[in-house]
Amino acid sequence: DVASGRVRKLSPADVYVYEYDWNPAGKSFVVTAAHGAGDANWFVAELYTIQADSGEMKLLYKPQQQIAVPRWSADGSTVAFISGLMSDEGSTGGDVFVIPAAGGTAHNLTPGLRASISGLVWRPRGDELLLLESVNGESAIATLGVQDGTLTTLWAEPETLSLGWWNPGLSVARDGKTCAMLRQSFFNPPEVWAGPVGGTWQQITNSHKAESPAWGKTESIHWMNQGLNIQAWLTYPQDYDHNRRYPLLVEVHGGPGAMASPVWPGTLLDFTILSHYGYFILRPNPRGSFGQGEAFTRGNVKDFGHGDLRDILAGVDYVVQNFPVDGNRVGIGGWSYGGYMTMWAITQTHRFQAAVAGAGIANWQSYYGENDIDQWMIPFFGASVYDDPAVYAKSSPITFIKNVTTPTLILVGDRDGECPTPQSFEFWHALSTLGVENQFVVYPNEG
Repeated sequence: DVASGRVRKLSPADVYVYEYDWNPAGKSFVVTAAHGAGDANWFVAELYTIQADSGEMKLLYKPQQQIAVPRWSADGSTVAFISGLMSDEGSTGGDVFVIPAAGGTAHNLTPGLRASISGLVWRPRGDELLLLESVNGESAIATLGVQDGTLTTLWAEPETLSLGWWNPGLSVARDGKTCAMLRQSFFNPPEVWAGPVGGTWQQITNSHKAESPAWGKTESIHWMNQGLNIQAWLTYPQDYDHNRRYPLLVEVHGGPGAMASPVWPGTLLDFTILSHYGYFILRPNPRGSFGQGEAFTRGNVKDFGHGDLRDILAGVDYVVQNFPVDGNRVGIGGWSYGGYMTMWAITQTHRFQAAVAGAGIANWQSYYGENDIDQWMIPFFGASVYDDPAVYAKSSPITFIKNVTTPTLILVGDRDGECPTPQSFEFWHALSTLGVENQFVVYPNEG
């Protein structure tokens, strides 16, 4: 209660609520929620309504895949949400669904869309949604007709729009015509911008005015592999000279439900700054990534590491053939799923001369019983490890560990529940036993 400051707990004690939205009349909420521990069960969250007076909870929709961003229409009749194959809470991508607020059948409004929807807002008149898309490595804003499914792109640029770290979306004013967002790219740090939806925005903040890029230009590139059009971002060395040949670093994004996008370099494992020291940097979006629709995102289901590595290796070949890159000086690294892909890559090929595996996964079979978020695994592997251990073994670096010759740096936090420390210990132990050059760093009290 705003006037008195009185607070009361509304949702049931054994339910973890992830996201919510008010009914326009203010008498109920629509929520994504699950029983039990928060981190693990986001992957099986369902759509509920909760009464604002009594806390009574009613199941509205049991999804087949992950759900996010529930939003109630202005007239209170319909709830929209995003559903798709997602691997991390906050890393949102999928199709747009609508369901009657009173219950009924959910309908997919964007089947076959060659993009991943990461945010949505109802327009005031209630027959149109404003969408934030991840598409082909970039951000886009579009409108979607709820009745006819007509999609109209209003804005698309090599930038990233969000409401904050791992919080894709737009903040739209009550008039439905004005929006605000954090806007960033490889050459513009994140600042708040606002203005007409899809129109000319004005910069509101200037908190990074003292910063300037210490890296080279970045461009979007594409190559074909096995019938797929793969997109990536390629950063040039800062002091680029076309008469020289340069080493190449491949940075694989986490997820796999995510997308390498134009962002100002952050503090987590980020190779961008190495452009300053004379490296090309390749950030691929292989199959399994967001940005090309649900079929593409599902491209590595029950096939972790196989098709996505082929996409990456084809990209390395493309860069070596078309840019002044020394094919004998190529490194690979990544964090989380990118750490796993690094561990996996060096068991499958000798293409890379050095590797950095951050918070990686060495053995999917042992990982299944060690991690704090095991609910995420069945949608990607098709069954539990107890029902189909072979599908886990075929994608485990440890299965092929004797192939490794690449010098490797292994990094992990000792309180990591998602990519547990024993996975990095297992990889380090194997490399050390087999005499492969490595360094292993465990960060105390870090997740």
